[in-house]
Amino acid sequence: MGILLLAGCTGSDRSRLNFQQQGREVPAFSADSAYAHVETQLSFGPRNPGSEGHRRTRSWLIDKLGAYAGEHAVYAQDFTRVIDSDTLELSNIIAAFNTSSPDRILLCAHWDTRPRAERDSLHPDQPIPGADDGGSGTAVLLELARMFRDHPPPIGVDIVLFDGEDYGREGSLENYFLGSRYWSANPPVPEYSPRFGILLDMVGGQNAHFPREGNSLQYAPALVNEIWSIAGEQGHGDLFVQTEGAPVSDDHVVINRVLGIPTIDIIHYRNAEGGGVQFPPYWHTQRDDLDIIDRSVMDAVGGVVAELVYNRVR
Repeated sequence: MGILLLAGCTGSDRSRLNFQQQGREVPAFSADSAYAHVETQLSFGPRNPGSEGHRRTRSWLIDKLGAYAGEHAVYAQDFTRVIDSDTLELSNIIAAFNTSSPDRILLCAHWDTRPRAERDSLHPDQPIPGADDGGSGTAVLLELARMFRDHPPPIGVDIVLFDGEDYGREGSLENYFLGSRYWSANPPVPEYSPRFGILLDMVGGQNAHFPREGNSLQYAPALVNEIWSIAGEQGHGDLFVQTEGAPVSDDHVVINRVLGIPTIDIIHYRNAEGGGVQFPPYWHTQRDDLDIIDRSVMDAVGGVVAELVYNRVR
């Protein structure tokens, strides 16, 4: 493998989550381009492991990121997992930008979709389309990757698209987060140690609501503060709300616990009455389709992350 040759910051550097405006130009994020990436993913059908849509999307993602980062800076981390006698062929897809820089950050999402829609009253056994849950985070990162090609970032950026995030069954976390578990246990570069990570999950749906997620506040409060501050400055305080959110189990928890990389989650949910988490009404249903995607939400998320990458890291 010829990518990610540099492990990143040292342990002492990694804890420095210091941000300041640098006066650098920030290229424009294209919501139309991100929306088109959601459309393309949906055109392949559901992307649950083992499906034709999963196989086609894997090839498309590798080709697309190869066009942005260069074919030698893209790597498919293939692995298998046996669940209930089914052998799953899974792939984490990794792309590196500004590979000469030892100072790096991590941006990630999951690209698989759920193999069942147990929240759907009509078709609970059918895989979901996954426009928001899987599709939107991947689409935002693909558009950022295009920007990184056309406008090289001032810091090294690694994009990781995790597979198998949403395979598990409700009530048990054992078979969720398969890709981040494997990647964290088998980092492609020994002692990989970026400054921080940002996970995007369900970042394109209508009526989006991004609270300051509880686990993120525990692991990287300074990064949460900076992201939500940027969002407020850009007029997105209605999306990036100052509410302290309940903790969400997601890929970022695995990364924090296994590798110690301070990683936060930007994710659409609300605090449930009486405690816990309330996800949007289309979550894990067949309604998670293109008509619930809001370009303006993806534009806000992409613009906030771009500002952080290009103009806030010191």
